[in-house]
Amino acid sequence: MRFRYAKRGPLRFTSHRDFARAFERALRRAGVPMAYSQGFTPHPKISYASAAPTGVASEAEYLEIGLREPVEPAALRVALDAALSPGLDVLDAVVATGGSLADRIEASHWRIELPEVDPAALDKAVAAFTAADEVLVERMTKQGRRTFDARSAVMSIDVVTSSEMPSGAPVVPCAILELVVRQVTPAVRPDDVLSGLRVVADLEPPVSPRVTRLAQGTLTAQGAIADPLEADRDGTTIGGH
Repeated sequence: MRFRYAKRGPLRFTSHRDFARAFERALRRAGVPMAYSQGFTPHPKISYASAAPTGVASEAEYLEIGLREPVEPAALRVALDAALSPGLDVLDAVVATGGSLADRIEASHWRIELPEVDPAALDKAVAAFTAADEVLVERMTKQGRRTFDARSAVMSIDVVTSSEMPSGAPVVPCAILELVVRQVTPAVRPDDVLSGLRVVADLEPPVSPRVTRLAQGTLTAQGAIADPLEADRDGTTIGGH
């Protein structure tokens, strides 16, 4: 079974490890007939696809589980959603019909709210970023500090005009950035793009930005992002895998 879930509000600060623990508890509370790995320490068969960084909200996180017996997707979605804290919301459930879920994640669509940033200044920074052949940024990784190009993975980057913050925060001057970033290695994250804007235009947000992943999935010929679960829609039950 494959699921789409959201991380909203304060629950965006839930780490991937904490979410994984909460989701395993939800599976037990919901009585889900999980399939387990073999060996001395069996684990439930759960696979996550491109989890968002801690502190980032998301409307499009995906995971896959293996089951021992058929389960009705809609009922399972409701049961798991009820077993998780509000803000960790299970939005969709489908039967996996084959292929790799990870292979269907080709790009992500991000929205970055930048309170107290002048939209005109952001426009200039985006123009400089777009015009550059490459924008080198540094980030600490598990392999140590790495320098990589934050520009080449960005397929589109646009300043959105809005009179208020869509997150529901009090009305303040706020620049809003939307970008589509291709899945590459190492992954280019929204904070890497913001680092790139600092490199090319010295843009330094005075307060922490608020980042939301709006979508992730396969790229269409028109450059849009398609739901990675769409190919599985015909199924209604799942057996053991």
